[in-house]
Amino acid sequence: MKAGIVGLPNVGKSTLFNCLSNAKAQSANFPFCTIEPNIGVVNVPDARLQKLEALVNPERVLPATVEIVDIAGLVKGASKGEGLGNQFLGNIRETDAILHVLRCFDNDNIIHVDGNVDPIRDKETIDMELQLKDLETVDKKLDKVKRAAKTGNKEAQKEEAVLLKLKAGLEAGISVRALEFSDEDQEEFVKPAQLITAKPVMYVCNVDEESAVSGNAYVDLVRENVKDENAEVLVLAVGTEADITELDDYEERQMFLADIGLDEPGSAKLIRSAYKLLNQQTYFTAGVKEVRAWTVNVGATGPQAAGVIHTDFEKGFIRAEVIAYEDYVAFGSEAKVKEAGKMRVEGKNYVVKDGDVMHFLFNV
Repeated sequence: MKAGIVGLPNVGKSTLFNCLSNAKAQSANFPFCTIEPNIGVVNVPDARLQKLEALVNPERVLPATVEIVDIAGLVKGASKGEGLGNQFLGNIRETDAILHVLRCFDNDNIIHVDGNVDPIRDKETIDMELQLKDLETVDKKLDKVKRAAKTGNKEAQKEEAVLLKLKAGLEAGISVRALEFSDEDQEEFVKPAQLITAKPVMYVCNVDEESAVSGNAYVDLVRENVKDENAEVLVLAVGTEADITELDDYEERQMFLADIGLDEPGSAKLIRSAYKLLNQQTYFTAGVKEVRAWTVNVGATGPQAAGVIHTDFEKGFIRAEVIAYEDYVAFGSEAKVKEAGKMRVEGKNYVVKDGDVMHFLFNV
């Protein structure tokens, strides 16, 4: 699963990517510094993993990960091929969620592609380009579906109604994620269309150091503007985060954070939020060889969770032995959990819960 970092040129996307992945993407004070998308595999911070490590003392510990993609800056006219438009739109289509970076700080030394700081205008510029591209996609689908609908094909008529609703919303400047459809229409028609503005989004307000804790007037404007979008707004002083990641000493980093009023790097909160934005959750396996966090979709069943480890586990799934994370920590070991009767045996229909510690029995 991939989350793509998007925004206008020069708003801090590559600096944020560097903070998250330590991959050191090129970052400079001019537009289109990023041409090809940079991809980083980022560990998901999870204190539960450290707790399990302390209890089990394994040979190795493997955290869950999420892919972060740094995509080239977009400009007005991208939907018609301006700037790196078609390349940008192709790259973003391949991601599963969007991290939309908005510049929410004043600094005369850092140029703005439109001359002045206005996060709402910036957001609307990108929204419009993505909506125009989606509109192009919907129009092409409508041309095909209308012909079948005219012959009396019931399925085509249903799809035509959904596409017309999508078209009306996009023409009104409404992103697909803000439109309401039945679960059936979502699964049958909206999701298969792979529309860019249907992707879940988080707005990352890039602020100065003084605004890192509570935001500023620009952030307030963003929050008000997106309140009906069902989107998260996260405040991050990207330049400050970059300075913190340059420090090798853990104690120094903690002192730096404390000085600006933070208990952990904002980038850690962003990674966890991106993980949730992708509709992901974690289950654990815990043994002396390794303690490991595994990623599954929210709502995954026992066999689906087993399949993340190996496809054979899913095919031959018999049952899962499950311990709630809280019980594992409370009793201190798998053996003591069993003695207390807190280990459960679950079958094929079990829906995995975030934090489950699991062991699978299978036969191939």
